[in-house]
Amino acid sequence: MNGTMEKVKGKVYLVGAGPGDPKLITVRGQECIQACDVVVYDRLASPRLLKFLKPGAEKVYVGKLPDRHTMKQEEINQLLVDLALQGKIVTRLKGGDPTIFGRVGEEAELLYDNGIEFEIIPGITSAIAVPAYAGIPVTHRDLASSLSIITGHESPDKLDRSIHWDKVTNATGTLVFLMGVAKIGYIAEQLIRHGKSPETPVALIRWGTRVEQRTVVGTLQTIEAIVAEANFKPPAVIVVGEVVKQREKLRWYERKPLFGTRIMVTRARAQSSDLSDRIEELGGEPCEFPVIETREPSQPAVVEAVETALRDAARYDWLMFTSVNGVEYFFGWIKKLGIDIRAFHKARIAAVGPKTAEALQQRGLLIDVLPVKFHAEGLLDSLNGSLEAGQCVLLPRGDLAREVLPRELEAKGLEAVEIDVYETIIAEDQERETLELLLSKKVDVITFASSSTVTNLLAVMERMGVDNPQSVLEQADIACIGPLTAKTAADAGLRVTIQPEEATIDALIEAIAAARMANQRTKAKEAPEE
Repeated sequence: MNGTMEKVKGKVYLVGAGPGDPKLITVRGQECIQACDVVVYDRLASPRLLKFLKPGAEKVYVGKLPDRHTMKQEEINQLLVDLALQGKIVTRLKGGDPTIFGRVGEEAELLYDNGIEFEIIPGITSAIAVPAYAGIPVTHRDLASSLSIITGHESPDKLDRSIHWDKVTNATGTLVFLMGVAKIGYIAEQLIRHGKSPETPVALIRWGTRVEQRTVVGTLQTIEAIVAEANFKPPAVIVVGEVVKQREKLRWYERKPLFGTRIMVTRARAQSSDLSDRIEELGGEPCEFPVIETREPSQPAVVEAVETALRDAARYDWLMFTSVNGVEYFFGWIKKLGIDIRAFHKARIAAVGPKTAEALQQRGLLIDVLPVKFHAEGLLDSLNGSLEAGQCVLLPRGDLAREVLPRELEAKGLEAVEIDVYETIIAEDQERETLELLLSKKVDVITFASSSTVTNLLAVMERMGVDNPQSVLEQADIACIGPLTAKTAADAGLRVTIQPEEATIDALIEAIAAARMANQRTKAKEAPEE
């Protein structure tokens, strides 16, 4: 050895991100995102995949921005080399499958030439997935037994050099052109010239599998005019063939009640998954913008009060839980303090709503009282006849909990012991991309699951440089989980348009879906007849 050590090279994963829906990433692709030190991505890879990055991972966007053109392919190739030579694990996220018009060969070849280890991770290609989301299977036993995938992103003279129109037209059942919207007229003309019937069905699907998905259908003879009239823009997949007719029956995705709806979720990141999952199940796209975080209190006086109250377990006649967070942190504290849950054997248990009750039931505790209306007042109504003066009630809650419950309990002659088992603070790690969606009026619904999410969203927007948040939020429907949250929103100058009868996440989603479907019916009635 010469006294110096050779610098360790990194590794590059060339990952197909799928067509747009982030849940269409492969398991291996997700693992590569989770393991990398830096991700290199463009607009065809869903930004929502970035939530899998480990803390501190670097993000490099190489797509087109308003103030910067797309980075040239040669520059991207060299960027991957440079990052790997710094010893970093790099994930290059590419839309669809990287081997289908993804130029992965050029990237991999330069990595090989520089002695850098790499892997190519296949992805679900848009050539198949996008038509499927539009209700078009690219093959069909009776209609098409073969498939050709063709680039359409070239000038007419290059298309003529790269495509043997006579062979393509006559040798295959379904033709799928990628990136050919601007050339649709020329493509249709060549297919007709080389033997395709002018009446051959054609579909163009823009931003397939995403909330912006839009589809137009015509024939080779009419499609150019239809695309022009609809002002249809790239990126889109073009499908030519009889399989397009299947769309009339099979467009499953577009029939979902929240199809085409982008919904902002403002809950804490740890709680947002259930709401986001429900949105996705109904065909919408959740964009998470957590404005609150919960954590154990650190102030010595608060910690001492919690410990003192919990170690006096035998004195309580009631345990009353008003949130799932209250349940989670209560059990966190008793585990931390080494307290046996059986020490609370005398206490009956009340929960403010079904989710809170479910959190308790998952820990083997049955609920004695569950109100019909899921808030403090409803819980008090349900407890009438069960409460007796002199009883002692433990209320494990957050620092922002309302005072209605302890005040009314004490008015009835009970002792209410409040403990702040958690505290709520403003979250610090919002994605700028989500704020840009708001500013560009691309968010349809904003959800608020608590009063603190309302006040904190406004505060976070101001902190991020938005002068008048209320005016920005006017573009979207405001959906509040219950009357107290709705009042906070209204007092803050927001126009609440959606509020469920029950204060639950499921009811909130159902109310949003009902409102969106009602809007669609109204628009359909107002649309001029063709």
